[in-house]
Amino acid sequence: MDRLVVMRTFVTVAKSSSFSGAARELGISGSLVSRHVADLERQVGVRLVNRTARSVSLTEAGHRYAEFADRILSEIDEEDGALSQSRDAPEGTLSVICPKWIGTLEVGDAIAAFVRDHPKIHLRFELGGMSDRNYDFLDRGYDVAFHTRDLRDSNVLVRRVSELPFVLAASADYVRRRGTPESVADLGEHDFVLHPNDPVWRLGEGADTIHYKVQNATVVANSYLVIEKLVESGCGIALIPRRPAVNRLDSGELVELLPDHRPPARALYAVHGPGGRTPERVRIFLDFMTGWFRANAARGATG
Repeated sequence: MDRLVVMRTFVTVAKSSSFSGAARELGISGSLVSRHVADLERQVGVRLVNRTARSVSLTEAGHRYAEFADRILSEIDEEDGALSQSRDAPEGTLSVICPKWIGTLEVGDAIAAFVRDHPKIHLRFELGGMSDRNYDFLDRGYDVAFHTRDLRDSNVLVRRVSELPFVLAASADYVRRRGTPESVADLGEHDFVLHPNDPVWRLGEGADTIHYKVQNATVVANSYLVIEKLVESGCGIALIPRRPAVNRLDSGELVELLPDHRPPARALYAVHGPGGRTPERVRIFLDFMTGWFRANAARGATG
């Protein structure tokens, strides 16, 4: 029988000096109380209780063990309570991992806002090092992982946080020098700046979708921040996240190309561990991120 269960029954008997009193307090039968105590005596190998027809008293070993068991059970209850409070408190350490290209853009801005609003939550935020296994971040000690790919995995819980709009763009200077492509076919006459994760551009949506494979890019860079700077410098046409570039699009420094074939937005997912209640700091973080992106969704969503 479970050692902690019979220890708790024995401590209750010791405090009430009665099997029947302990049974009432624990909400179990007197015979079960007696079996618990007998089982504990078998486990420790000594007699703990003197039983008579009218009373129950502790042996010398019983007094000693009752004090020990009471102390152990109290410490367990105290630690359980502390852990429960830490789970329910919006404080403590929160570990988040994110693909580098997202973290250096909008997720990074949202993280900064979260840190300002929740100073009691100590954030560990790591960029890159993502695994193909959806649940690997849990094994590595992270609470939340961000993804842009569709996830279906019973080992994790997934929340759709937002959408990340993209835009096909070039600098105003590049357009003046090289002209404006009027169709997807015209792109073949132009220079490109390419992210290695986007070798094929998806332009348009639904039945109008065109998949354009970029050939002979002028520059390949694995950072959208760098790609945007290259585009601003007139190095070519690129597919870039829209919201970080919205001010330069509004000012005319950058020009949106092929607006009738706008690339579809990419979903942003936050993934966290299953099982029981979500820790409060994780829930607060997910709610904040969802709210932040919702509040900023209109900015640069369609230009």
